[in-house]
This record gives sequence, structure tokens and C-alpha cells, in this order.
Amino acid sequence: MTSPWLLAAAPVSTVPPESTQQAIGYPSLFLLVLIGALVPIVPTGALVSSAAVVAFHQTAPFALALVFVTASVAAFLGDATLYWLGRRGMRSKNGSRWLEAIRSRAPEERLTQAQEKLADHGVTVLVLSRLVPAGRIPVMLACLMAKWPLRRFVRGNFPACLAWAVTYQLIGILGGSLFSEPWEGVVAAVALTVVISAAPSVWRRVRGTAGV
Repeated sequence: MTSPWLLAAAPVSTVPPESTQQAIGYPSLFLLVLIGALVPIVPTGALVSSAAVVAFHQTAPFALALVFVTASVAAFLGDATLYWLGRRGMRSKNGSRWLEAIRSRAPEERLTQAQEKLADHGVTVLVLSRLVPAGRIPVMLACLMAKWPLRRFVRGNFPACLAWAVTYQLIGILGGSLFSEPWEGVVAAVALTVVISAAPSVWRRVRGTAGV
């Protein structure tokens, strides 16, 4: 499984064998999701959905299972690493660039909401945070400010990463099942993930405009 977008766009005659696709694709997916967890500018949800589309159209056994394992493990390790770096910054007198990066992506209003929900519902909020667009970082910062130890964070984050990987893989499977060509499924899956990601911010703007 090569990069989903490159594979989907390539002519049939140039598509590499499935064994080559898998040898390149799964490590690439792992690396990109890991980087996306550390630096939240990589569209990891779209990556997982696109990879699921490609895997859906493959004949190799367990292709979809490998996408799920690769994505969930990479997300889990990335989150755990970022939280560990954030804790180091919290203990440092001068903070750290990683902690500042987390704070810069957690608006005050979202952070306050995350702190209130975390105090009321605990680990459940952490599990749901990965399913809510732009919800992961504010909840992670709330956990840091509540001084959660790394062990407690990873216990809650493990099911969160599993649920996240399942959700975006199901989007990819849906796209793959609706279209016979992988590239069509990839386009549909990416479009759906973009809509899902943009929906909360659009809703907040609509509510803000209505309240004026």
C-alpha cells in the first residue's frame, strides 16, 4: 500500500504490486500519523480514510486490519510522546516549545470547556476528545494542567486512539464501497473528513452570528 493519493491517481499499468504497496505504505502511514499527532497540521483522519479505501480494494488478507493497527498505534505513540513533552514543559521553570505549541492550539474558551468536562467526567472526555474535530489538544492541555500522570493519560488515550482509528477507517470503507475505482473512493473519503472537521467551527460561527 503506497501513499493513498498517489496510488489512487496512478494509471492501472503503473500501479505497483500489492506486496510493494504494503512494504511502502504501512510504514509511510505510521510515520505520517505519528508526525500528525505531534504536529497537528497533518490531516491524519483523511490519511487513515484514504488508506482504508486503498486497503478495501486490495485482495491481500488483513489489509484493513493492518491499516487499523498501524493508525491506532501511531496515534497512541504520538499522543503519549506529546503529553510527555508537555509534562516536561510544565515542570520546567521556562516551559518548553512543545508546551507552548500545545497552548497555542487550545483557545481559552475551548480550554475552559475541556477543564470543566474533564473535572465532571474524567477519562470519558479524553476518549471522546479524539472523535471531536480540534478537541484533542484542549483536552490534552486540560489533563496537563490537572497534573495527570503519564500513566493515567495513556490509559484513557488508548481506547481514544482505537475509537479514532475505527471511525476514520469506517469512513474510508464507506467511500471504497460506493465507488469501483480507488481514486473515487479516496476523493469521497477525504471530502467527508473535511466536512466533519469543518462542521464544528461552522456551527460555532452560525451560533455566534445568530446570537448577535
